[in-house]
Amino acid sequence: MTSPSGPSRRTVLAAAAVAASVPLIAATPAQAAGAARSRTWDLTILGTSDTHGNVYNWDYYSDAEYDDSKHNDVGVAKLAALVTQIRAERRGKATLVLDAGDTIQGTPLATFYAKQEPITTTGETHPMANAMNVLGYDAVTLGNHEFNYGLPLLAKWISQLGFPALAANAVNVATGKPAFLPYVIKKVSVGFAAPPLRVGILGLTNPGSAIWDRANVEGRLRFDDMIATAARYVPIMRARGADIVLISAHGGDSGTSSYGPELPIENPTALIAQQVPGIDAILFGHAHAEVAEKFVTNERTGEQVLLTEPSKWGQRLSRMDFTLTRERGRWKITKKTAALLNTNTVTEDPKVLAAVRAQHQKTVAYVNQVVARSVELSAAESRYKDTPILDFINHVQTEVVGQALAGTSYADLPVLSIAAPFSRTAVFPAGDVKIRDVAGLYVFDNTLEAVVLSGAEVRTYLEYSAKYFRTLAPGAPVDPTTISDPAVPDYNYDVVSGLDYDIDISRPVGQRITRLVLPGTDTPVADNAQFVVAVNNYRRSGGGNFPGIVKTQVYNEQQEIRQLLIDWAQARGTIDPADFYRPNWRLVREGVAVF
Repeated sequence: MTSPSGPSRRTVLAAAAVAASVPLIAATPAQAAGAARSRTWDLTILGTSDTHGNVYNWDYYSDAEYDDSKHNDVGVAKLAALVTQIRAERRGKATLVLDAGDTIQGTPLATFYAKQEPITTTGETHPMANAMNVLGYDAVTLGNHEFNYGLPLLAKWISQLGFPALAANAVNVATGKPAFLPYVIKKVSVGFAAPPLRVGILGLTNPGSAIWDRANVEGRLRFDDMIATAARYVPIMRARGADIVLISAHGGDSGTSSYGPELPIENPTALIAQQVPGIDAILFGHAHAEVAEKFVTNERTGEQVLLTEPSKWGQRLSRMDFTLTRERGRWKITKKTAALLNTNTVTEDPKVLAAVRAQHQKTVAYVNQVVARSVELSAAESRYKDTPILDFINHVQTEVVGQALAGTSYADLPVLSIAAPFSRTAVFPAGDVKIRDVAGLYVFDNTLEAVVLSGAEVRTYLEYSAKYFRTLAPGAPVDPTTISDPAVPDYNYDVVSGLDYDIDISRPVGQRITRLVLPGTDTPVADNAQFVVAVNNYRRSGGGNFPGIVKTQVYNEQQEIRQLLIDWAQARGTIDPADFYRPNWRLVREGVAVF
């Protein structure tokens, strides 16, 4: 691991395994007898992914039990209850549990132990380590969000796990060797008198981390192509005794990327199954989709590779079942199936709840601190109307960057700001506004940066953002619930403050910014005009593949935007739209406002 916070026994074992070019082989306790008297045996693999810091079935933003329109539940405690149930049903038969990544980011609970009381400072065990150790995983793959808080915190979390953390395609730049354990081969017993089954598990993380967490990984880690890495390691694992090869991959199955072609494919799991021989099944994540069972034919062998993805946040558990026989002294899979199990069918595991209770309660107390008073401000319409609550974000970003650049060569340039409508449900209530209300508005752990763009680059940027909307002819009915293109997520639609502009949604994509003028005037923005643009680190690093924004920063003090919003509110005690709200953009059709 690059920049370790201290070696653990697991770190030493992993490093030794890589250096000696041999896999880590772990034995699983003997299983129930009886299967050997039949001609078949079985193996079950349980898979989770994208738990994103959820342990309790709790919504920290509403300070209530989690619920949604489909009555999903969330959290590792729910997953653990299902896993415990299945282990009991199988009466000790061979059962492994894997995770495909994005574990330590996504809730105020995870943020608290990365930012407010970081485990690298306190030495406290991370709540996700506490929860996952109780559940008893066999391996976890690192997701891209594992790199959000820097390599020292990641190393500390890995050292606290009771199982291996895998990422074969993350390479230490200085040494050219794997920065983490690439794979593990687990020796499991499938029944009395049957020879042990060696299950190889290869972990693949997402190459997008090179963009999304550039500040944390640049010059330290490189992220190789997931397909090429699988092609490299699968034959090695087979040669070293793996009877079955599983991949735990943090990448979707669409074959597409949210960034440009400069990096390997972001979502290649179906391509891995198709192109790399020797793989039996793939547990994947990253896309937050529900894929119960999918088969992909390997183009070289004709074998069917089983794929499954268990949604997000602990809402689903993937279950893969394999039927095995012995042929000529070798293990052979004769049948494989997969299904998704819903965690809303069980009650939370009490042991997991107990392991994280104190940390959960501390987080709840923190997010319920009052920071200011406000009139009611809602984000419900922020995607298609200029709203005060989104202007609040842009105002704070503009103010922070403007003050930081005072007295510099950029001081005389106008400051624009970019924000996206991350949440459709965020509300500042009338009266007391709490930390959880601000966190519910700004749900990502982004930091604030700034670059210089020309007027032409701003226009191109806005045109790209405007592809978010469907094309609706003048006079056609407009339904706010279907106004956007479902292929473009809300977080990839940006609103810019500091200029006035119209978006004509009746026009083709790329021709929609029909008015772009200086504030309060009819003066068009000149192509060669220069602006400082305040923007979050995700976008500035290339997230969303927006044009022109990947530039050298003129401001980057590594300040978290959510905390800047909290600090601004606390310093003033009042969030008053009169202090920051100035409508500057609208949707139109042939010059006529849509709303």
